[in-house]
Amino acid sequence: MAVVLALVGAVTYGVADFWGGLATKRTAAAAVIAVGQLAGLVVLVPALALLPARFDTGALLWGAAAGIAGGAGLLLFYRSLADGTMSIVAPLTAVSAAAVPVIAGLALGERPSLLALGGVLVALLAVVLVSAEGGRLPSWRQLVADRAVAEALAAGVAFGLFFVLLSRPAHDTGLWPVAGARAASLVVMVAVALGARRTLLPARIALPLVIASGIADMSANVLFLLASRQGLLVITSVLTALYPASTVLLAQLVLHERIHRLQVAGLAAAAAAVTLIAVA
Repeated sequence: MAVVLALVGAVTYGVADFWGGLATKRTAAAAVIAVGQLAGLVVLVPALALLPARFDTGALLWGAAAGIAGGAGLLLFYRSLADGTMSIVAPLTAVSAAAVPVIAGLALGERPSLLALGGVLVALLAVVLVSAEGGRLPSWRQLVADRAVAEALAAGVAFGLFFVLLSRPAHDTGLWPVAGARAASLVVMVAVALGARRTLLPARIALPLVIASGIADMSANVLFLLASRQGLLVITSVLTALYPASTVLLAQLVLHERIHRLQVAGLAAAAAAVTLIAVA
């Protein structure tokens, strides 16, 4: 069940990113993030009421730490996009975001089987290939020359920490960690937007996409939390990190964007990784 939840979460994250990406073409990114995070409460509030759980301050604090990490990751990611090249930024962010929870899970004592660990390694490769914007990976010379490299890596580490921190509270605390994460990330994003004097009101034409993106993002957070409680963090995090695959497929199906050879190889690697992990 953990594998299924993580994969559904990955697809949902990918859908959220796709809708959010379309929205940012029509309105300010700060407005997309802030209003989208508010829209996620449509999912979170009823889920908190319906799912039995023990209220725990520690769970809220773990969630708040995750929310701060996630908010910082978003800010760093957008800054790296502004300073650098997407074909460099995207793969670096993706692989560091996937690698951090894997390393953390192993450090915390998780020991997946050799077959599952092989699937994890293939999945890490898949994340890099699928995220290869423009169908190419950066060369070492480009990595050294691009000043956004450090920001992209830091953004990925922050996203990875989000997964790690969100998975730490006790299982009987329900969705309170997600509530803490959303409250903290909202405070961070609103404070930054106001400090930079950026509008928090999206254009009317983009509002449906912003709301849909926020609802999908919150649903994915919930799915990841449930997956991490039923399976190893090493496995569930790397499967969830395959979300760029669904974004790429949606871009091809809806926007008729070209899928490059490296991305096709990444999709094949993702399928192989899922198979290895599922049969382990």
